[in-house]
Amino acid sequence: MKKILAFAGSNSSTSINKRLAVYTAKQLKEVGIVALDLNDFNLPMYGIDYENEHGIPENAQLFLNQIKESDGIVLSLAEHNGAYSTAFKNIFDWMSRIDGKLWSDTPMLLLATSPGGRGGASVLDIAKGRFPYMGGNIVATFSLPSFNDNFSESGIKDETLQASLNEAIATFQQAVK
Repeated sequence: MKKILAFAGSNSSTSINKRLAVYTAKQLKEVGIVALDLNDFNLPMYGIDYENEHGIPENAQLFLNQIKESDGIVLSLAEHNGAYSTAFKNIFDWMSRIDGKLWSDTPMLLLATSPGGRGGASVLDIAKGRFPYMGGNIVATFSLPSFNDNFSESGIKDETLQASLNEAIATFQQAVK
């Protein structure tokens, strides 16, 4: 059975991006899902002085191992001031010190959502531009605008948005087979 990681680029205990990532991963068929939480991989703020003095923290390697052992990644990025959240950028930076191609060409379904009407579009664009240089194999993307209006525990309320997500899921599912 294929192992799919689902996580959010957020350390919020009530992350809407984690809710979207897990919801999306549960739509996949015949896979095992591992939901990760950045809070379970506490890391000091990246800095070269810290790395030179203490080395690379074990949690960075443990998170990277999860990526390398997976067959697919469902990642929903939180947007903070138009870019990655600090928590995600920090773990991303630490992992890149271990392996510059940290995503290991693993198929990715890249998501973003926000309470606003752009649905994290800015951070999604940043990731789409950056991740391929870091071994990212982005096979599909989806942005959910106005999370609180468009999402419930039973799914996405807007049929057009749900259809768009279904297309992204189908593309991703095909890539991980």
